[in-house]
Amino acid sequence: MKLINIGFGNMINAERMIAIVSPDSSPVKRMITEAREQGNLIDATCGRRTRAVIITDSNHVILTYLQTETVANRMDENVNLQKEGFDE
Repeated sequence: MKLINIGFGNMINAERMIAIVSPDSSPVKRMITEAREQGNLIDATCGRRTRAVIITDSNHVILTYLQTETVANRMDENVNLQKEGFDE
Protein backbone atom coordinates (compact mmCIF):
# COMPACT_ATOMS: atom_id res chain seq x y z
CA MET A 1 0.00 0.00 0.00
CA LYS A 2 1.43 3.36 -1.07
CA LEU A 3 0.24 6.45 0.78
CA ILE A 4 0.05 9.99 -0.59
CA ASN A 5 0.11 13.01 1.73
CA ILE A 6 -2.89 15.25 0.98
CA GLY A 7 -2.05 17.88 3.58
CA PHE A 8 -2.10 18.39 7.34
CA GLY A 9 -0.70 14.89 7.89
CA ASN A 10 -3.64 13.23 6.12
CA MET A 11 -2.73 10.29 3.90
CA ILE A 12 -4.68 8.30 1.32
CA ASN A 13 -4.00 5.03 -0.43
CA ALA A 14 -2.65 5.89 -3.90
CA GLU A 15 -3.81 2.57 -5.33
CA ARG A 16 -7.48 3.40 -4.58
CA MET A 17 -7.50 6.77 -6.38
CA ILE A 18 -9.49 6.99 -9.61
CA ALA A 19 -9.42 10.72 -10.34
CA ILE A 20 -8.22 14.09 -9.08
CA VAL A 21 -10.56 16.85 -10.25
CA SER A 22 -11.16 20.56 -9.71
CA PRO A 23 -14.13 21.41 -7.47
CA ASP A 24 -15.38 24.23 -9.71
CA SER A 25 -17.74 22.45 -12.11
CA SER A 26 -21.41 21.79 -11.39
CA PRO A 27 -21.16 17.98 -11.77
CA VAL A 28 -18.35 17.84 -9.21
CA LYS A 29 -20.30 20.06 -6.82
CA ARG A 30 -23.28 17.69 -7.19
CA MET A 31 -21.00 14.72 -6.54
CA ILE A 32 -19.74 16.38 -3.33
CA THR A 33 -23.30 17.06 -2.16
CA GLU A 34 -24.40 13.47 -2.89
CA ALA A 35 -21.34 12.05 -1.10
CA ARG A 36 -22.08 14.24 1.94
CA GLU A 37 -25.69 12.98 2.02
CA GLN A 38 -24.57 9.33 1.70
CA GLY A 39 -21.81 9.66 4.30
CA ASN A 40 -19.03 9.06 1.76
CA LEU A 41 -17.42 12.51 1.98
CA ILE A 42 -14.05 12.97 3.67
CA ASP A 43 -13.13 16.60 4.26
CA ALA A 44 -9.36 16.88 4.71
CA THR A 45 -9.23 20.65 4.16
CA CYS A 46 -9.12 21.58 7.87
CA GLY A 47 -11.32 24.59 7.16
CA ARG A 48 -9.40 25.82 4.14
CA ARG A 49 -10.74 26.34 0.63
CA THR A 50 -11.20 23.13 -1.37
CA ARG A 51 -8.85 23.12 -4.37
CA ALA A 52 -8.96 19.47 -5.39
CA VAL A 53 -11.43 16.61 -5.13
CA ILE A 54 -10.16 13.03 -5.09
CA ILE A 55 -12.47 10.23 -6.21
CA THR A 56 -11.74 6.69 -5.00
CA ASP A 57 -12.80 3.27 -6.23
CA SER A 58 -14.88 2.82 -3.06
CA ASN A 59 -17.09 5.81 -4.05
CA HIS A 60 -15.54 8.04 -1.39
CA VAL A 61 -15.04 11.69 -2.25
CA ILE A 62 -12.07 13.35 -0.54
CA LEU A 63 -11.65 17.13 -0.34
CA THR A 64 -8.18 18.64 0.00
CA TYR A 65 -6.80 22.16 0.07
CA LEU A 66 -3.93 21.12 -2.22
CA GLN A 67 -4.17 21.92 -5.92
CA THR A 68 -4.80 19.10 -8.37
CA GLU A 69 -1.30 19.45 -9.83
CA THR A 70 0.29 19.14 -6.39
CA VAL A 71 -1.56 15.90 -5.63
CA ALA A 72 -0.68 14.54 -9.10
CA ASN A 73 3.00 15.45 -8.61
CA ARG A 74 3.07 13.68 -5.25
CA MET A 75 1.56 10.62 -6.92
CA ASP A 76 4.23 10.77 -9.67
CA GLU A 77 6.99 11.06 -7.05
CA ASN A 78 5.60 7.96 -5.36
CA VAL A 79 5.59 6.03 -8.66
CA ASN A 80 9.15 7.14 -9.45
CA LEU A 81 10.37 5.98 -6.04
CA GLN A 82 8.77 2.58 -6.67
CA LYS A 83 10.52 2.26 -10.04
CA GLU A 84 13.87 3.03 -8.44
CA GLY A 85 13.32 0.35 -5.84
CA PHE A 86 12.65 2.58 -2.85
CA ASP A 87 9.66 1.64 -0.77
CA GLU A 88 8.36 4.16 1.73
